[in-house]
Amino acid sequence: MDILKDVRVVDFTRMLAGPYATRLLADFGAEVIKIQCGKTAFGGEANDTAYFRTWNRNKRSITLDMTHPEAREILLRLTAVSDVVMENFSPRVMSNWGLAYDDLKQVNPGLIMVRMSGMGQTGPWRNMVAFGSTIQSLSGITSLTSYDKEEPLGPGQAYADHVAGIYGAIAVLAALENRDRTGQGRCIDLSEYEAMCTLMGPALMEVLVNHQDPVPHGNNADYVSAAPHGCYRCRGDDQWCVIAVSNETEWEGLCHAAGHGEWLADERFANIDARKDHHKELDPLIRAWTIEQRAHEVERLLQEAGVPAAVVKNAEDLADDPQLRARDYFVRLKHPILGEDVTDTNPFTFKSFSTSRWKASPALGEANQYVFLDLLGLSEIEFSDYRKRGIIA
Repeated sequence: MDILKDVRVVDFTRMLAGPYATRLLADFGAEVIKIQCGKTAFGGEANDTAYFRTWNRNKRSITLDMTHPEAREILLRLTAVSDVVMENFSPRVMSNWGLAYDDLKQVNPGLIMVRMSGMGQTGPWRNMVAFGSTIQSLSGITSLTSYDKEEPLGPGQAYADHVAGIYGAIAVLAALENRDRTGQGRCIDLSEYEAMCTLMGPALMEVLVNHQDPVPHGNNADYVSAAPHGCYRCRGDDQWCVIAVSNETEWEGLCHAAGHGEWLADERFANIDARKDHHKELDPLIRAWTIEQRAHEVERLLQEAGVPAAVVKNAEDLADDPQLRARDYFVRLKHPILGEDVTDTNPFTFKSFSTSRWKASPALGEANQYVFLDLLGLSEIEFSDYRKRGIIA
Protein backbone atom coordinates (compact mmCIF):
# COMPACT_ATOMS: atom_id res chain seq x y z
CA MET A 1 0.00 0.00 0.00
CA ASP A 2 1.80 3.11 -1.28
CA ILE A 3 -0.14 5.70 0.71
CA LEU A 4 2.28 8.47 -0.32
CA LYS A 5 2.54 7.52 -4.00
CA ASP A 6 1.37 10.97 -5.16
CA VAL A 7 3.96 12.84 -3.07
CA ARG A 8 7.29 13.97 -4.54
CA VAL A 9 10.13 14.96 -2.20
CA VAL A 10 13.26 16.91 -3.12
CA ASP A 11 15.83 15.55 -0.71
CA PHE A 12 18.86 17.68 0.19
CA THR A 13 19.51 15.75 3.40
CA ARG A 14 22.77 14.07 4.38
CA MET A 15 24.13 11.53 6.85
CA LEU A 16 21.40 10.12 9.17
CA ALA A 17 18.68 12.35 10.63
CA GLY A 18 17.44 13.81 7.34
CA PRO A 19 17.94 10.68 5.21
CA TYR A 20 16.05 8.64 7.80
CA ALA A 21 13.09 11.03 7.56
CA THR A 22 13.01 10.83 3.77
CA ARG A 23 13.55 7.06 3.87
CA LEU A 24 10.40 6.70 5.94
CA LEU A 25 8.48 8.70 3.33
CA ALA A 26 9.99 6.67 0.49
CA ASP A 27 9.14 3.39 2.20
CA PHE A 28 5.47 4.29 1.97
CA GLY A 29 5.52 5.31 -1.66
CA ALA A 30 6.76 8.89 -1.90
CA GLU A 31 9.03 9.62 -4.84
CA VAL A 32 12.16 10.89 -3.12
CA ILE A 33 14.73 12.55 -5.39
CA LYS A 34 18.04 12.86 -3.60
CA ILE A 35 20.22 15.78 -4.69
CA GLN A 36 23.86 14.71 -4.81
CA CYS A 37 27.10 15.96 -6.30
CA GLY A 38 30.18 13.98 -7.25
CA LYS A 39 32.32 16.49 -5.37
CA THR A 40 30.64 15.74 -2.03
CA ALA A 41 29.54 12.11 -2.40
CA PHE A 42 32.14 10.69 -0.03
CA GLY A 43 32.25 9.32 3.51
CA GLY A 44 28.74 8.62 4.74
CA GLU A 45 27.38 10.04 1.47
CA ALA A 46 29.34 7.66 -0.79
CA ASN A 47 26.73 5.58 -2.61
CA ASP A 48 28.67 2.34 -2.37
CA THR A 49 29.00 2.34 1.43
CA ALA A 50 26.85 0.28 3.78
CA TYR A 51 26.00 3.45 5.70
CA PHE A 52 24.57 5.20 2.64
CA ARG A 53 22.73 2.09 1.53
CA THR A 54 21.04 1.79 4.93
CA TRP A 55 19.47 5.25 4.92
CA ASN A 56 18.73 5.78 1.24
CA ARG A 57 16.74 2.82 -0.01
CA ASN A 58 13.74 3.46 -2.26
CA LYS A 59 15.15 6.82 -3.42
CA ARG A 60 16.30 8.24 -6.73
CA SER A 61 19.63 10.06 -7.09
CA ILE A 62 20.48 12.99 -9.32
CA THR A 63 23.71 14.97 -9.49
CA LEU A 64 23.62 18.75 -9.40
CA ASP A 65 26.49 21.06 -8.47
CA MET A 66 24.74 23.84 -6.60
CA THR A 67 27.76 26.18 -6.87
CA HIS A 68 26.64 26.95 -10.44
CA PRO A 69 23.90 29.59 -10.86
CA GLU A 70 22.24 27.42 -13.49
CA ALA A 71 21.78 24.67 -10.90
CA ARG A 72 19.51 26.98 -8.92
CA GLU A 73 17.24 27.45 -11.92
CA ILE A 74 17.05 23.70 -12.46
CA LEU A 75 16.25 23.16 -8.81
CA LEU A 76 13.46 25.74 -8.96
CA ARG A 77 11.94 23.88 -11.90
CA LEU A 78 12.07 20.66 -9.87
CA THR A 79 10.54 22.39 -6.85
CA ALA A 80 7.66 23.62 -8.99
CA VAL A 81 6.58 20.02 -9.67
CA SER A 82 7.25 18.68 -6.17
CA ASP A 83 5.40 18.65 -2.87
CA VAL A 84 8.16 18.70 -0.27
CA VAL A 85 11.72 19.99 0.03
CA MET A 86 13.75 18.67 2.95
CA GLU A 87 17.24 19.74 4.01
CA ASN A 88 19.43 19.39 7.09
CA PHE A 89 22.23 21.85 6.38
CA SER A 90 23.18 24.65 8.72
CA PRO A 91 20.70 27.55 8.22
CA ARG A 92 22.92 29.63 5.95
CA VAL A 93 23.37 27.06 3.14
CA MET A 94 20.01 27.16 1.36
CA SER A 95 19.87 30.95 1.65
CA ASN A 96 23.35 31.24 0.16
CA TRP A 97 22.08 29.28 -2.85
CA GLY A 98 19.04 31.56 -3.15
CA LEU A 99 16.78 28.67 -2.15
CA ALA A 100 15.23 29.87 1.09
CA TYR A 101 11.54 29.12 1.61
CA ASP A 102 10.50 32.54 0.34
CA ASP A 103 12.36 31.81 -2.91
CA LEU A 104 10.91 28.33 -3.33
CA LYS A 105 7.30 29.24 -2.61
CA GLN A 106 7.40 31.75 -5.46
CA VAL A 107 7.39 28.82 -7.87
CA ASN A 108 5.23 26.54 -5.69
CA PRO A 109 2.89 28.28 -3.20
CA GLY A 110 1.73 24.93 -1.80
CA LEU A 111 5.25 23.74 -1.07
CA ILE A 112 6.10 22.10 2.25
CA MET A 113 9.68 22.76 3.30
CA VAL A 114 11.30 21.03 6.26
CA ARG A 115 14.47 22.65 7.55
CA MET A 116 16.21 20.26 9.90
CA SER A 117 19.22 21.61 11.76
CA GLY A 118 21.06 21.05 14.99
CA MET A 119 19.82 24.17 16.79
CA GLY A 120 17.00 25.54 14.64
CA GLN A 121 16.83 28.46 12.23
CA THR A 122 16.94 31.21 14.86
CA GLY A 123 18.74 32.05 18.09
CA PRO A 124 22.40 32.65 18.98
CA TRP A 125 23.37 29.03 18.21
CA ARG A 126 21.58 28.85 14.85
CA ASN A 127 24.76 28.50 12.76
CA MET A 128 26.32 25.82 14.94
CA VAL A 129 26.45 22.40 13.30
CA ALA A 130 26.04 19.26 15.36
CA PHE A 131 26.03 15.48 15.20
CA GLY A 132 23.77 13.23 17.23
CA SER A 133 26.32 12.75 20.01
CA THR A 134 26.60 16.54 20.44
CA ILE A 135 22.83 16.92 20.70
CA GLN A 136 22.61 14.06 23.17
CA SER A 137 25.15 15.71 25.46
CA LEU A 138 23.44 19.11 25.30
CA SER A 139 19.99 17.67 25.97
CA GLY A 140 21.15 15.78 29.06
CA ILE A 141 20.40 12.28 27.86
CA THR A 142 24.10 11.37 27.71
CA SER A 143 24.33 11.91 31.44
CA LEU A 144 21.07 10.18 32.31
CA THR A 145 21.87 7.04 30.30
CA SER A 146 25.16 6.43 32.10
CA TYR A 147 26.03 4.11 34.96
CA ASP A 148 26.71 7.01 37.31
CA LYS A 149 27.32 10.75 37.17
CA GLU A 150 31.09 10.30 37.01
CA GLU A 151 30.93 8.36 33.71
CA PRO A 152 28.78 10.14 31.07
CA LEU A 153 28.81 7.28 28.57
CA GLY A 154 25.56 7.98 26.74
CA PRO A 155 23.49 5.69 24.49
CA GLY A 156 26.45 4.56 22.35
CA GLN A 157 24.90 5.52 19.00
CA ALA A 158 23.28 8.51 17.31
CA TYR A 159 19.93 8.17 19.04
CA ALA A 160 19.18 11.88 18.56
CA ASP A 161 19.42 11.51 14.78
CA HIS A 162 16.82 8.76 14.81
CA VAL A 163 14.50 10.87 16.97
CA ALA A 164 14.86 13.91 14.71
CA GLY A 165 14.31 11.77 11.62
CA ILE A 166 11.03 10.42 12.95
CA TYR A 167 9.92 13.93 13.96
CA GLY A 168 10.77 15.13 10.45
CA ALA A 169 8.64 12.47 8.78
CA ILE A 170 5.73 13.16 11.15
CA ALA A 171 6.00 16.89 10.45
CA VAL A 172 5.70 16.23 6.71
CA LEU A 173 2.62 14.07 7.20
CA ALA A 174 0.97 16.73 9.37
CA ALA A 175 1.76 19.45 6.82
CA LEU A 176 0.42 17.34 3.95
CA GLU A 177 -2.82 16.75 5.85
CA ASN A 178 -3.10 20.48 6.54
CA ARG A 179 -2.48 21.29 2.89
CA ASP A 180 -5.22 18.87 1.84
CA ARG A 181 -7.65 20.83 4.02
CA THR A 182 -6.45 24.40 3.44
CA GLY A 183 -4.39 24.36 0.26
CA GLN A 184 -1.57 26.10 2.12
CA GLY A 185 2.08 25.14 2.14
CA ARG A 186 4.28 25.34 5.19
CA CYS A 187 7.87 25.93 6.26
CA ILE A 188 8.83 23.73 9.21
CA ASP A 189 11.77 24.66 11.44
CA LEU A 190 12.90 21.45 13.15
CA SER A 191 15.61 21.73 15.81
CA GLU A 192 17.23 18.39 16.66
CA TYR A 193 18.28 19.86 20.00
CA GLU A 194 14.66 20.66 20.87
CA ALA A 195 13.50 17.29 19.55
CA MET A 196 15.72 15.59 22.11
CA CYS A 197 14.64 17.98 24.85
CA THR A 198 11.05 16.80 24.38
CA LEU A 199 12.15 13.42 25.73
CA MET A 200 13.47 14.86 28.98
CA GLY A 201 10.10 15.38 30.67
CA PRO A 202 10.62 13.02 33.63
CA ALA A 203 14.01 14.57 34.41
CA LEU A 204 12.57 18.08 34.24
CA MET A 205 9.71 17.08 36.54
CA GLU A 206 12.23 15.67 39.00
CA VAL A 207 13.82 19.12 39.20
CA LEU A 208 10.68 21.28 39.07
CA VAL A 209 8.40 19.22 41.29
CA ASN A 210 10.67 17.17 43.53
CA HIS A 211 13.56 19.65 43.59
CA GLN A 212 15.95 16.76 43.03
CA ASP A 213 19.01 16.65 40.82
CA PRO A 214 18.30 13.90 38.26
CA VAL A 215 21.35 11.65 38.30
CA PRO A 216 21.92 8.37 36.46
CA HIS A 217 21.52 5.14 38.39
CA GLY A 218 22.65 2.70 35.73
CA ASN A 219 20.74 -0.56 36.10
CA ASN A 220 19.77 0.15 39.72
CA ALA A 221 17.30 3.02 39.52
CA ASP A 222 15.04 3.47 42.55
CA TYR A 223 11.89 2.89 40.51
CA VAL A 224 13.06 -0.56 39.34
CA SER A 225 11.54 -3.20 41.62
CA ALA A 226 14.01 -5.93 40.74
CA ALA A 227 17.30 -7.17 42.15
CA PRO A 228 19.51 -8.44 40.77
CA HIS A 229 18.80 -6.30 37.74
CA GLY A 230 21.58 -5.85 35.23
CA CYS A 231 23.58 -6.88 32.20
CA TYR A 232 26.22 -9.51 32.94
CA ARG A 233 29.25 -10.52 30.90
CA CYS A 234 29.29 -14.11 29.73
CA ARG A 235 31.89 -16.45 28.26
CA GLY A 236 33.22 -15.44 24.85
CA ASP A 237 33.95 -12.22 23.00
CA ASP A 238 31.52 -9.44 23.93
CA GLN A 239 28.79 -11.83 25.08
CA TRP A 240 26.22 -10.60 27.61
CA CYS A 241 22.96 -11.61 29.24
CA VAL A 242 20.44 -9.40 31.02
CA ILE A 243 18.77 -10.69 34.18
CA ALA A 244 15.90 -9.23 36.24
CA VAL A 245 14.68 -10.86 39.45
CA SER A 246 11.40 -9.39 40.69
CA ASN A 247 10.34 -11.73 43.51
CA GLU A 248 11.61 -14.41 45.86
CA THR A 249 10.50 -17.31 43.67
CA GLU A 250 12.65 -15.99 40.84
CA TRP A 251 15.53 -15.41 43.26
CA GLU A 252 15.38 -19.04 44.36
CA GLY A 253 15.28 -20.10 40.72
CA LEU A 254 18.39 -18.10 39.92
CA CYS A 255 20.34 -19.43 42.91
CA HIS A 256 19.53 -23.03 42.05
CA ALA A 257 20.18 -22.57 38.32
CA ALA A 258 23.57 -21.02 39.11
CA GLY A 259 24.40 -23.79 41.59
CA HIS A 260 24.75 -21.33 44.47
CA GLY A 261 22.11 -22.29 46.96
CA GLU A 262 24.21 -20.65 49.69
CA TRP A 263 23.12 -17.24 48.38
CA LEU A 264 19.66 -17.99 49.78
CA ALA A 265 21.06 -18.05 53.30
CA ASP A 266 22.93 -14.76 52.96
CA GLU A 267 21.08 -12.08 54.91
CA ARG A 268 22.39 -9.41 52.55
CA PHE A 269 20.21 -10.93 49.84
CA ALA A 270 17.21 -11.94 51.95
CA ASN A 271 14.67 -9.89 49.94
CA ILE A 272 14.48 -7.39 47.09
CA ASP A 273 15.15 -4.37 49.30
CA ALA A 274 18.20 -6.05 50.84
CA ARG A 275 19.50 -7.11 47.43
CA LYS A 276 19.06 -3.59 46.08
CA ASP A 277 20.95 -2.18 49.06
CA HIS A 278 23.77 -4.69 48.52
CA HIS A 279 23.83 -4.82 44.72
CA LYS A 280 27.51 -3.87 44.67
CA GLU A 281 28.27 -7.09 46.55
CA LEU A 282 25.72 -9.22 44.66
CA ASP A 283 26.56 -8.25 41.08
CA PRO A 284 30.17 -9.55 41.21
CA LEU A 285 28.91 -12.92 42.47
CA ILE A 286 26.51 -13.25 39.56
CA ARG A 287 29.17 -12.12 37.09
CA ALA A 288 31.55 -14.75 38.44
CA TRP A 289 28.96 -17.36 37.43
CA THR A 290 27.89 -15.91 34.08
CA ILE A 291 31.46 -15.34 32.89
CA GLU A 292 31.93 -19.11 32.86
CA GLN A 293 28.81 -19.73 30.77
CA ARG A 294 27.79 -18.99 27.22
CA ALA A 295 25.17 -16.24 27.04
CA HIS A 296 22.57 -18.51 25.41
CA GLU A 297 23.18 -21.12 28.09
CA VAL A 298 22.59 -18.56 30.85
CA GLU A 299 19.40 -17.52 29.09
CA ARG A 300 18.22 -21.13 28.78
CA LEU A 301 19.02 -22.10 32.35
CA LEU A 302 17.33 -19.06 33.85
CA GLN A 303 14.26 -19.11 31.65
CA GLU A 304 13.75 -22.79 32.46
CA ALA A 305 13.93 -21.80 36.13
CA GLY A 306 11.30 -19.10 35.62
CA VAL A 307 13.75 -16.20 35.78
CA PRO A 308 13.45 -13.34 33.24
CA ALA A 309 16.70 -13.38 31.24
CA ALA A 310 17.71 -12.70 27.65
CA VAL A 311 20.83 -12.61 25.55
CA VAL A 312 22.09 -9.21 24.40
CA LYS A 313 21.88 -9.79 20.67
CA ASN A 314 24.29 -8.61 18.03
CA ALA A 315 23.48 -8.13 14.34
CA GLU A 316 24.06 -11.81 13.55
CA ASP A 317 21.69 -12.85 16.33
CA LEU A 318 19.01 -10.48 15.06
CA ALA A 319 19.36 -11.80 11.52
CA ASP A 320 18.57 -15.30 12.81
CA ASP A 321 15.83 -14.24 15.23
CA PRO A 322 12.82 -16.52 14.60
CA GLN A 323 10.27 -13.87 15.59
CA LEU A 324 11.69 -11.27 13.21
CA ARG A 325 11.95 -13.86 10.43
CA ALA A 326 8.35 -14.93 10.95
CA ARG A 327 7.20 -11.31 10.56
CA ASP A 328 9.34 -10.76 7.42
CA TYR A 329 11.27 -8.02 9.19
CA PHE A 330 14.24 -8.37 6.85
CA VAL A 331 13.95 -7.70 3.13
CA ARG A 332 16.41 -8.66 0.41
CA LEU A 333 16.92 -6.00 -2.25
CA LYS A 334 19.02 -6.27 -5.39
CA HIS A 335 21.47 -3.41 -5.77
CA PRO A 336 22.22 -2.58 -9.44
CA ILE A 337 25.98 -2.58 -8.85
CA LEU A 338 26.78 -4.08 -5.45
CA GLY A 339 24.59 -7.16 -5.48
CA GLU A 340 22.14 -8.13 -2.77
CA ASP A 341 21.29 -5.87 0.16
CA VAL A 342 19.57 -7.08 3.29
CA THR A 343 17.63 -4.30 4.98
CA ASP A 344 15.22 -3.92 7.86
CA THR A 345 11.61 -2.97 7.38
CA ASN A 346 9.67 -0.64 9.66
CA PRO A 347 8.25 -1.75 13.03
CA PHE A 348 4.76 -0.69 11.95
CA THR A 349 2.81 -1.84 8.94
CA PHE A 350 -0.66 -1.93 7.37
CA LYS A 351 -2.87 -4.80 6.39
CA SER A 352 -2.27 -4.42 2.66
CA PHE A 353 1.31 -3.15 2.97
CA SER A 354 3.94 -4.80 0.80
CA THR A 355 7.67 -4.35 0.27
CA SER A 356 7.54 -5.91 -3.18
CA ARG A 357 8.17 -2.57 -4.91
CA TRP A 358 11.06 -1.62 -2.64
CA LYS A 359 14.44 -1.08 -4.26
CA ALA A 360 17.99 -0.76 -3.01
CA SER A 361 19.69 2.59 -2.57
CA PRO A 362 20.55 4.37 -5.82
CA ALA A 363 23.84 4.66 -7.64
CA LEU A 364 25.17 8.20 -7.96
CA GLY A 365 23.10 10.09 -10.55
CA GLU A 366 21.22 7.03 -11.75
CA ALA A 367 17.99 9.06 -12.16
CA ASN A 368 19.57 11.94 -14.10
CA GLN A 369 17.90 11.15 -17.39
CA TYR A 370 14.50 10.50 -15.82
CA VAL A 371 14.49 13.74 -13.81
CA PHE A 372 16.19 16.14 -16.20
CA LEU A 373 14.79 14.84 -19.49
CA ASP A 374 11.47 13.19 -18.68
CA LEU A 375 10.31 15.13 -15.64
CA LEU A 376 11.74 18.60 -16.28
CA GLY A 377 11.73 18.42 -20.07
CA LEU A 378 15.34 19.41 -20.81
CA SER A 379 16.41 18.68 -24.35
CA GLU A 380 19.21 16.23 -25.06
CA ILE A 381 21.36 19.17 -26.14
CA GLU A 382 20.70 21.06 -22.89
CA PHE A 383 21.32 17.94 -20.83
CA SER A 384 24.61 17.25 -22.61
CA ASP A 385 25.71 20.87 -22.25
CA TYR A 386 24.99 20.90 -18.50
CA ARG A 387 27.01 17.73 -18.11
CA LYS A 388 29.96 19.09 -20.07
CA ARG A 389 29.99 22.25 -17.96
CA GLY A 390 29.89 20.29 -14.69
CA ILE A 391 26.46 21.53 -13.63
CA ILE A 392 25.00 18.05 -13.74
CA ALA A 393 27.96 16.25 -12.19
